[in-house]
Amino acid sequence: MIKKVILSQVFLTFIFSLFTKQASAQNNDNALTFKYFGCAGWEISENNTTILIDPYLTRLKLGETSIKISANSSSHPSTSSIDDRKTYKRTDIFESDTVVINKNINKADFILVHHSHYDHLADVPYIAKMTGAKVIGTETTISILKAYGIEDDKLYTVRGGEDYQFDNFSVRIIPGIHSALGDKHYFSSEVYKEGDIKAPLQIKQFIEGRSLMFLIRFKSNEVLTMGSMNFIERELEGLKPDILLAGVNMSRFNMYKYDERLLSVTNFPRIIIPTHWDNFRVPYGFDQSIGVETKIKPFIEKVKDVSPSSRVIIPTHLKAFVVN
Repeated sequence: MIKKVILSQVFLTFIFSLFTKQASAQNNDNALTFKYFGCAGWEISENNTTILIDPYLTRLKLGETSIKISANSSSHPSTSSIDDRKTYKRTDIFESDTVVINKNINKADFILVHHSHYDHLADVPYIAKMTGAKVIGTETTISILKAYGIEDDKLYTVRGGEDYQFDNFSVRIIPGIHSALGDKHYFSSEVYKEGDIKAPLQIKQFIEGRSLMFLIRFKSNEVLTMGSMNFIERELEGLKPDILLAGVNMSRFNMYKYDERLLSVTNFPRIIIPTHWDNFRVPYGFDQSIGVETKIKPFIEKVKDVSPSSRVIIPTHLKAFVVN
């Protein structure tokens, strides 16, 4: 089993090195530096500006599905028999792995949150306090952060449709839609308003609370981010991102021509980086070859067919890479 883990990491590192330059080019004014945290989590930096997207590094060993759908759904990752960490239940209080976070996050100016499930939001209260970052998210996201004591002047409540200019970047907030989990049976209309929830939260209390996408305009490139394997096509019409963080987990196969429609409506981006494809219930360094074989490789084949001029970059956990 250990040998399999090592071989998997060597494979991912090899593919990663084929398509990227290492972060030694970090001072290039016309480049963005990316680091993948797993799930839908990212660090994106340009010069002195660092933006985190759905930073979830704790990677809890959750012994059951985190939302109320079939635990047998292929949309959900599984635990590992060689992971000897504590096993959590949905009713347990969420606990951030502060050791892992402190080791891998040094700076954040802004945090953008797609929706409020635990694998997108639950580490944000700790990271926001640690870094002093400002956070953009839905009313549910902001209500949860206020419950954890994040100050009002650090929080921006959005619903989709806003287009904000900040010092070194701008961001268009795009109404989104969650993945069609549970063989298309997942649906949640629940939201939180300020005062509805008290910290600390149980894992199950991190509800979706509506979903977003973000178009981040840096000096060098425009990046379109996804936090699920779904999108509202009309909301993306006319966008021409240079870089697409494309959700490629298994639930995309529940959608009509997901890959083709996504690539077409985003005008066949120059760079495509798969996101939300890994098994985020196992620690960093564990085998991710199943995700590569069943999610990423079929997606790459589809990109070759539909958007042959696009370049796909396969990220490796916690390894910074530069996109010019």
